[in-house]
Order: sequence, then C-alpha cells, then structure tokens
Amino acid sequence: MVMICKHLPRVAGALVIRPPGGDHGQQLDDYSSSIEGCETHPDARRRCTMPYLTQLADVARRTGHPVTEVAGWRSRGHGPQPEVQGIVCHHTAGPAGGGDYPSLAVVRDGRPGLSGPLSQFGLGRSGRIYVIAAGRCWHNAPSTSPLHDNSSSIGIEAENNGSQPWPEVQLDAYRRLCAELCREFGLGASRVRAHREVNTAKPDPHSIDMTDFRAAVAALIAGAPGPSWTEEIMKELPLVRLGDDNYDVKTVRGCLFARGHVPPAAYAGVQDGLEGWLKSTRCDDGLVALVRGFQQAEGIEADGLVGPLTWGPLLRV
Repeated sequence: MVMICKHLPRVAGALVIRPPGGDHGQQLDDYSSSIEGCETHPDARRRCTMPYLTQLADVARRTGHPVTEVAGWRSRGHGPQPEVQGIVCHHTAGPAGGGDYPSLAVVRDGRPGLSGPLSQFGLGRSGRIYVIAAGRCWHNAPSTSPLHDNSSSIGIEAENNGSQPWPEVQLDAYRRLCAELCREFGLGASRVRAHREVNTAKPDPHSIDMTDFRAAVAALIAGAPGPSWTEEIMKELPLVRLGDDNYDVKTVRGCLFARGHVPPAAYAGVQDGLEGWLKSTRCDDGLVALVRGFQQAEGIEADGLVGPLTWGPLLRV
C-alpha cells in the first residue's frame, strides 16, 4: 500500500507518516513502509525513508547503565520507524517477581490480539536497559497526541506490576535513557510523556510525577549535575551481606556475571548450572568471595559487603 506524502498532515513542520485508518496497532500489520512522492517537502525524502534506528544500543550505553541487546533487535519492528517526535514512558504491568525483566517475551513477541514488538526499549528493575526493536512498535494507540503515536514516538516499557515501589536505580536509568534519546533526536524534555498523558485509557507509569521527571530529564540534557550516581543516592541502595535472601542478591549475581567476575567454577555443581546460580536469592560464602574479588579489582576495600562504595561500579556495567 502506497501513501503520497503531500496528503500527510504536518506537525511542527515535520511530516507525520500514518497508514489509512489511523495508528491502531494490529490494523497496521499489513501496512507497507514504502513511501513515494516525497519530493513535495525538502526534508521529506529523508523522513519517508528513515531507516531502522540501529543506533539505539549506542544511545542506551551513553546512560552508563548496563545494556542488553535482544537478539534480532536491529531488524525487529512493524516496518521502519517513520520519525521520532516524542518518547512515551510505560510500565509493563507484569509479574511482581520473576527476575529483572520477566516481561521481555511479551514486549518482544506481543500478546493475543496485538503482535510484537510492543516497545523499542525495556527497562529492568536493576536499571538494565533492554534494546528490543529498531523499528516501529505498537506501544500507544489510540494516541491523544500526534507526536506520541506509534509512528512518531519511541516507547520504553519499564518492569513494574503497576503498584510496587520503583527502585531508585531503575528510575535513574529511566531518566537518563529519556535524556539521551532527547539528545539523539533533538527533542526537548517536554516531549517525554507518560502513557497516561497521551492515552486516556492508560494509567502508566504508576506514581511517577511526570513534572518532576521531565525537570530531571531537562537537567540531564543541559548537563546539570543530577541526583543519580552520587554518594547520597548510593547510600539509599540496600546493603547486601552474607546470609541475605532477597531479590537484591540476584541483582548482585547478575551484575557480577555481566562484569566477567563469575568463573565457571562458581556454578559448577549447582543445579541448572549458571541459570540456577543466577536465580539464587541467597548470599552465601561463594558469592561473598566473588564480591571480594570484584572489590579488589576495583580498588575498593574487600569486605564482601555490597554497600555504597560497591554498588556504583557494580551497576555501571
């Protein structure tokens, strides 16, 4: 199906590319991304042939938070992303437990009645950023804003069941990712919107004051020092020590593995091998020994405790 650019609406001088019938998720599955007749606008040819956004992993890494590139992300999408005029913040409404980002399969592959991908980015509880798709995603339809529909915006699905508290490290990654995306696409912080702000049927992301959130994003864009990764914030993160049995221990295990500080001997003999080791929520002698090794490598006092001095370098994978 071919659209002629001269018939497309313009927003703030930019072309908004939509298929017939609006931007309504599954209705777009058969929409062809080929656009012709774009010579009517000096910038139209570039916009109409905008490629898959294969720079997204590099953008995510500029946040300083750990990044996972989900296999196949560079070619995943409902066609290319026609343009980027806004950023939409979501929560997954996924399970309360289940690890760092249990909603990955749904965001990547979709759900009954709505095919995936559902968002370009996922955001784990540990602050890890998952790069899921480089093309258009079904994350906001119908949109009350022409700058924040599926064809005009990037979506971020942050792991949260819709009521649990937000870990500070996850919020920090959320703000920083939005700021880096604004830098990449020349947007102001005002273009960052909650799903609930651009879709009357949605409540997410829960409990985040978007006025404060945008102010923090604006400060990051301007280069002003933010509250993240300071000693004060690190003191708010939990202390993990021998004998603990909670999700924070799993975060430590995952970060140590991502940093290359988990040799095969650490999980030899463990049921289900590495997977079983990573899923364990218990802080045992073996984990404490690995923490000490990491601390020594980082020049930190090797006390085996994951506290303010250790969380910073541990999370900056």
